[in-house]
Amino acid sequence: MARTKEFDPDAALQSTLELFWRRGYEATSMADLVEHLGVGRASIYATFGNKHDLYLKALDRYQQARNPQLLRELSQPGPALPAVRAVVRRFATEAATGERRLSGCFVTNTATELAPHDTDAARRVEHNWDHLETLLHAALVRAEAQGELPAGRDPLALARMLLVLMQGLRVVGKASTDPARVQDAAEQALTLLD
Repeated sequence: MARTKEFDPDAALQSTLELFWRRGYEATSMADLVEHLGVGRASIYATFGNKHDLYLKALDRYQQARNPQLLRELSQPGPALPAVRAVVRRFATEAATGERRLSGCFVTNTATELAPHDTDAARRVEHNWDHLETLLHAALVRAEAQGELPAGRDPLALARMLLVLMQGLRVVGKASTDPARVQDAAEQALTLLD
């Protein structure tokens, strides 16, 4: 008869996500995970695989939780530009202030820490960025069709610029103690939509 797991894998994955998000991949040891979760190393390996597997599962969970929110925000009916502006401003606010500032974005953190030398991490980061770019592009195409964008603006190029801006906001926000640096950059970029 199989033994019942002594912990809730879903809760453990969420807790692991928070630890990796706060500390990063390299700064989190397997011993840290064992202590943080209160679960034996063998149980972690049996449920999730090695540390790298667990990190990727945590990254997948992070993306699955955030992508539907962005979809809702950017695909709501009516004018599209207010939704695009609101998303960019939310990213800037999260990057410049509050609890999330020092944690940054888990995807952006992965891009800077692991993606340059880890193909599995890089693939997930690229997938996330493709998804965000697609959502922004679709909203901007809708804005163009509704006459909200000035003539001659390229919705795809604007979506790519906003994606890069939003990721950069997260990086600068983690290190800067001046919230105006991030807020001013976001507002300046949004003038390209006028």
